Amino acid sequence: MTAAPTTDTTRTSAEGVAGRLAALAQRFLGGPLPVRLRAWDGSEAGPAQAPLVVLRSRRGLRRLLWQPGELGLAEAYITGDVDVPGDVGEGLRTVWRAARERGLRPPRLSLSDRAEAAALLLRIGALGPPPRPPAGRARLGGVLHSAARDRAAISHHYDLSNAFYALLLDPSMAYSCGYWAKAPGAEPGYGLPEAQRDKLDLVCRKLGLGQEGVGREPGPAAGPRLLDVGCGWGSLTLHAAEHYGARVVAVTLSGEQAGFVRARVRERGLEDRVEVRHCHYRDLRDGGFDAAATIEMGEHVGRAEYPHFTAALHGMVRPGGRVLVQQMSRGAKAPGGGAFIETYIAPDMHMRPLGETVGLLEEAGLEVRATASLREHYVHTIAAWARTLDERWEEFTELAGAETARVWRLYLAGGGLAFAERRMGVDQILAVRPLDEGEAGLGPVPHGGHDGEWP
Repeated sequence: MTAAPTTDTTRTSAEGVAGRLAALAQRFLGGPLPVRLRAWDGSEAGPAQAPLVVLRSRRGLRRLLWQPGELGLAEAYITGDVDVPGDVGEGLRTVWRAARERGLRPPRLSLSDRAEAAALLLRIGALGPPPRPPAGRARLGGVLHSAARDRAAISHHYDLSNAFYALLLDPSMAYSCGYWAKAPGAEPGYGLPEAQRDKLDLVCRKLGLGQEGVGREPGPAAGPRLLDVGCGWGSLTLHAAEHYGARVVAVTLSGEQAGFVRARVRERGLEDRVEVRHCHYRDLRDGGFDAAATIEMGEHVGRAEYPHFTAALHGMVRPGGRVLVQQMSRGAKAPGGGAFIETYIAPDMHMRPLGETVGLLEEAGLEVRATASLREHYVHTIAAWARTLDERWEEFTELAGAETARVWRLYLAGGGLAFAERRMGVDQILAVRPLDEGEAGLGPVPHGGHDGEWP
């Protein structure tokens, strides 16, 4: 009869796998492990009260040896070779805090370091070829930010399946930062759906869609003309058409999204007010819109292409028309989302500090009238998505597979911390195309602020 594997979770001897690995990691990282490590042999090492990380298999070690750093760790978690039984976000927070406070550095392994690590792996039976990466990696080809590559990048993330996003998001299918007009928990019945509704109202008000006289054509065609660039699953498009009488052109590169929005337009009888286009923004030839919005789409445009993007926004609205950009921001030294995000979530993503985006809008001829940070609001929004993922975990894994569900758990945990710790921001920028002589505008443009609104 084969003996059962050991389940001793208190063994801390240096002879155990965990102790040996902890000693090696301390030298490579420049400081002691900030987490409690449990290896497949039941041995443990590291601070007793720290978040627990479970190394379930020898294959996980091979991933870290062949690909040390963020991506190797992420892929070990995605495949289940490494697990975090508790709060993944707390584990990440502990590691980042230790990296700052103790000066831990990402491992840069020399040939001798790799040889030493390989020798240890040989002794514990873990040496071998690099494991196959998870199936969810983005594999893009072609010229960076060409129309074909942009379409493939968008498809990788947004065409996962409409059913997956319907399970994760609120009923409006808003996949962007909400606006929590009331603090979470302050009022029964106020949650993510209400915060997304308040965000959509906020955007429509800033764009002046509810102002008298904005739609200049008489009769059934009356109503402001809105361009929704990167419309997602149509939350703003449908809200503006239903509640503000807007006539909307909605643009998306995602075939799944375009089909979804068209179906909702038909269901709500809005065919005379909404046109959905499955195309690249560079293919638009329209002009004269009263307003244009782009909600968390600018991150996908690219650094070199962004001036062309802002010029297009300027050209698509009429003189006096308003432009609202809601966009994530990041420090100039880290403009991407990191190795994990760029490989599994949003390939080719590029972010910049808020000030640089404002400058690019101004260079395009737009007058920036207000900026507002929603950073704290994204912490609450992502927390709501993460709760849904955890509460309906079995449904997500059945729908998309265990690896995809784990990608999203890691994505939401890391994203929530990035906003909470101010490593990322998200802002609404309101701009106006200056009036030409003799041209009527949309009326007074607000100078920013939300007096009396939280926070």
